Amino acid sequence: MARTDEELVAAFQAGDRDAFDELVARWDGKISGAIQRVVGSGEDVRDVSQEVFLKAYRALGGFKQEARFSSWLYQIALNACRDRLRRRRRRPQVPLDEAEEAVASATAASPDPLDAVLARDLRQAVAEAVAALPEEQREVIVLKEYQGLTFVEVAEALELPLSTVKTRLYRGLHHMRQSLERRGIHAAEAVPAALP
Repeated sequence: MARTDEELVAAFQAGDRDAFDELVARWDGKISGAIQRVVGSGEDVRDVSQEVFLKAYRALGGFKQEARFSSWLYQIALNACRDRLRRRRRRPQVPLDEAEEAVASATAASPDPLDAVLARDLRQAVAEAVAALPEEQREVIVLKEYQGLTFVEVAEALELPLSTVKTRLYRGLHHMRQSLERRGIHAAEAVPAALP
């Protein structure tokens, strides 16, 4: 039976360094996915992900488990993303590999080439709308809609009041809808349904 995050943290703090490897294996994909949607670049994703787990390793000994491990780890990831974006001093671009993945998945799901193209275009438009959001709204949308965190978990990860998280999510979704409608996409069909 797999150990919980809390059990792994306790084991690590008691000297079991292999427990951290289990945490990395469990959380690497989700953290990398969140990083990709915030910073938008394949090479940056690897670099930031490594930074995140290195910082987590160094700080885990003092982790008091007042919050969930996942919220704590997402907080480290978002801080690392903010640092990376500040260093870059420009808006993230929609990664080409994400658009290619959308084409591949749409093609596999639908034998009709027109449906595949429409699905790809919709996913690309949504990704561009997310990338164009202010950082504070983008972070909330990535955690809530892409990563599937609850409002409470998002609030813990961002160290924000629950009401602020909800406001940022709804404002971000509103801005996305407006952006998509300007492109002729009926937002009711695209947001948040087009979010993975």
